Amino acid sequence: MTPGARLQTAIELLGEIGEGHGAADDVVGGYFRRHRFVGAKDRAAISEHIYAILRHRAVIDWWIRRLNGNRQPDARLRLFATLVLVEGWEPEAVARACDGDRFRPNPLGILEQQVVRDLKGKSLMHPEMPRPVRLNYPDWLDAHWQELFGDQVDAELGVMTDTAPLDLRVNRLKANRSDARTALADEGVEAQPTPLAPTGLRIYKRIPLATLDVFKSGRIEVQDEGSQLAALLALAKPGMRVVDFCAGAGGKTLALAAGMQNKGHLVACDISEKRLERAVVRLRRAGISNVERKPLTSERDKWVKRHAESFDRVFVDAPCTGTGTWRRNPDAKWRLKPLDLEELTALQASILDSTARLVKPGGRLVYATCSMLPAENDGQIRNFLTSHPAFALVPMSEVWRDAIGTACPVATDTLQLTPKRHGTDGFFVAVMERKAAAPAETMPETAPEAASEAEVDAAADVHKVDAA
Repeated sequence: MTPGARLQTAIELLGEIGEGHGAADDVVGGYFRRHRFVGAKDRAAISEHIYAILRHRAVIDWWIRRLNGNRQPDARLRLFATLVLVEGWEPEAVARACDGDRFRPNPLGILEQQVVRDLKGKSLMHPEMPRPVRLNYPDWLDAHWQELFGDQVDAELGVMTDTAPLDLRVNRLKANRSDARTALADEGVEAQPTPLAPTGLRIYKRIPLATLDVFKSGRIEVQDEGSQLAALLALAKPGMRVVDFCAGAGGKTLALAAGMQNKGHLVACDISEKRLERAVVRLRRAGISNVERKPLTSERDKWVKRHAESFDRVFVDAPCTGTGTWRRNPDAKWRLKPLDLEELTALQASILDSTARLVKPGGRLVYATCSMLPAENDGQIRNFLTSHPAFALVPMSEVWRDAIGTACPVATDTLQLTPKRHGTDGFFVAVMERKAAAPAETMPETAPEAASEAEVDAAADVHKVDAA
């Protein structure tokens, strides 16, 4: 493809993303699957154009409005501005790539020429930019970040425009980390052990993962280190009865099953039967056979009531804003609205309330999100514990010691991982245990004397009054 053809493709895909046709990775991935003739270099260049805009959209829009306040930025103008500001193109090179020939963008209009020309020599950042612009997030989230990070907002959010590395989870049913790392090296891929998760390997470059034998044989799976830790902290052991309540396509189901060594009973639940079906190939490849897939109508499906207090572990990877995954999904931040947070927190509370019924005495309810917003995390747990006195929070230091065996990376009773502090996605985990049932009172060795007819009649009268 010519440089202009790459730009035209990027413009069209950005339009689809902006119109809500799907998440960026789905839109871009779908295009490449439909156009398999597009070479690897072209794919990389198109993706770079698109994600540069999504990662820096607030800054790019600020510059466009500063240079021409009357123009609402669109996909074309954002791309041209990004080429100059982020990718370092000369204005003349932008114009040459847009000559209107077949598969290439139409020539730049007068306004587009002016914006591209005026941006030459400008640095990406400007001292007059407000913090949400400088750090590229919707301004309504500023108070939430202040609540969580205080004076560390700039440092914590500054890394969220970076590209996340590729994390892999070693499937312990088929390999250990050393063997998997060697297998990757044999196929020309250099991987480093993840710092926190004992099951993780990290790769810092793009690789054709699906073509590798080590992947096709089920020895590795794609999973962020934070997500791996969440599954490990569930302490799902061989022989247990475990439910993965919001299983989706089965990423954490696979990790939980590996921890159970394929022994016991693991139920993967989700309201989307299609998502559960997508897990079938992954389960088969991983060699997992102890998983039952159970589609639900809602979080309050009758299945929950029928299986009350019957599971050792209930793992809830709750639907959330996904703010912890912005390095991987930068477009998600621009789709997020205040109403979404309000609706999600209500749904999370309902899911927790319902799934608590599944936990048997002495069992554990594990709540996880890929969010960093306090309302979805510690705030949600505080509310749950207040309304469910049968549960108690298990200190994270204790959970981490038993599950990981290294020094716990946080001093709090819940786990909040951030890209800045821990190099993972922004994951939250809380582990709550249902208090064991009080032992029954010891019966006296001799039976009490039978109640008299008068006592029975009196007791009956009391019950009648109470019922009334």
